[in-house]
Amino acid sequence: MKVSRQSGLTGVAYAAAAYLTWGLFPFYFRALGGVPAPEILAHRILWSGIFMILLITGRRRWIDVIRQLRCPGTVPALAMSAAFISTNWVVYIWAVNSNRVLEASLGYYINPLVTVVLGVLFLRDPLSRRQKFAVALAGLGVAVLVVRGRHVPWIALVLAVTFGLYGLIRKRVRVDAMAGLFAEVCLLAPLAALYVTWLSRAGLSHFGGSGRHSALLAASGVVTAVPLLWFALGVQRLRLSTVGLLQYLNPTMQFTIAVFAFGEPFTAAHALAFGCIWVSLALYTAEALALSRAAGQASRAA
Repeated sequence: MKVSRQSGLTGVAYAAAAYLTWGLFPFYFRALGGVPAPEILAHRILWSGIFMILLITGRRRWIDVIRQLRCPGTVPALAMSAAFISTNWVVYIWAVNSNRVLEASLGYYINPLVTVVLGVLFLRDPLSRRQKFAVALAGLGVAVLVVRGRHVPWIALVLAVTFGLYGLIRKRVRVDAMAGLFAEVCLLAPLAALYVTWLSRAGLSHFGGSGRHSALLAASGVVTAVPLLWFALGVQRLRLSTVGLLQYLNPTMQFTIAVFAFGEPFTAAHALAFGCIWVSLALYTAEALALSRAAGQASRAA
């Protein structure tokens, strides 16, 4: 894909804004401390739906969105992606408010390598020797935590696998970010609305009580949708290798926040595990950049 300098700079700005926003999510969800993760998830779904309706209406995209969603098999596929992304969201929110941001950051570091494995399993993508070694090294990092830390990093694994499966489905479904997100939140909205209604009738709802909590819950639609739209705009303008480098902004920020802002313990087991994964990511990224350069040279030669 040929990218002009101006388009490339714009793409970097959009993608970096998305990843930086996601990287700051621990502060946002920590500010909602005391609100259970399922309730935050339900509001996130409902307010995202409202925001998407306003956005699609404002941009006069209804005809295009409906056309995309009417393609055979699209809505069932998006129902699956909605299940994976909602699981990812609720586990992440719970992790932040349970002082497990460090493990959440590990999940997003692992995610690119999980995506590689899913590509091999479902898309029959070939793996080079260096990529195989990178995946094995990441597996070793997880094993270190299990053996030395005496703990299965289930949060990291769930986040990595659910987001990987979400990306796999969205890659195979031909809808843009706006239509896809709108469909996903609409499919989840009935359950979310039922849950919020039940909380309200049972007197357990946090919405409408604390002004801060109410404002943050209402803002969750914008906080959810806008970075996803920025990300989509960035990907359209960038090479995948550039996107691959930028994606490490998110877990790096979360790692930094967990250790230096929230004071989560960083043990010797963590150091070994993260070290293995950082080296594996360096190998994987170097290989991806080399393949991208080779493809570019072949394209120019042709």
